[in-house]
Amino acid sequence: MKSPLAFLLSTLGGVMILVSMPSLADDVEAYRETESGLYVTATEAYNLMQANDHAVLIDVRDPIEIKFTGFAEPTDIHVPWVLSDRDQFDEEAKTWPVVRNPDFEEQVRAEIEALGVDKSDPIIVMCRSGATRSAPAADVIAEMGYSDVYSMTDGFEGEKLRDGASQGVRGLNGWRNSDLPWSYEVNPDVVWQHDD
Repeated sequence: MKSPLAFLLSTLGGVMILVSMPSLADDVEAYRETESGLYVTATEAYNLMQANDHAVLIDVRDPIEIKFTGFAEPTDIHVPWVLSDRDQFDEEAKTWPVVRNPDFEEQVRAEIEALGVDKSDPIIVMCRSGATRSAPAADVIAEMGYSDVYSMTDGFEGEKLRDGASQGVRGLNGWRNSDLPWSYEVNPDVVWQHDD
């Protein structure tokens, strides 16, 4: 695995420069490796977006998650990697199954092209925890020819707390827990809307 890069904005004599430093991604257990080996934490992603106006944030969570957990305000694109199948209930698992969005590649390509994203612009892919959705989605986007595609290792909600009364709750790092801009209100111009 390649060493992750973090980009931080710093000012030196009035000139904006990017500085490389070790990533916190190595400390996050949940993430799955990507083919490109590019990772950022939520804080690193935000700093990269502040430093580079061309950086794009793609949220690949199901709309139901966003409704109940919130939306990162600077999200540029929302296309779900998987969707809850509300027509079936899994009695054994006591939940609704999720199915891969069969139109993910087509939908995300259309959104990226509509924004005029260059093949070398940084693209950051975010799911809930940085594991099973952001990494494979980042791989698909990289296969489209985009060279700078990052998987956000701590996702929107971050890691589960290991101790205390809230043990098991996703309350450690991640976009929402890192004091980054988010809201329960979603931008109707960005959020994915299913066309039947």
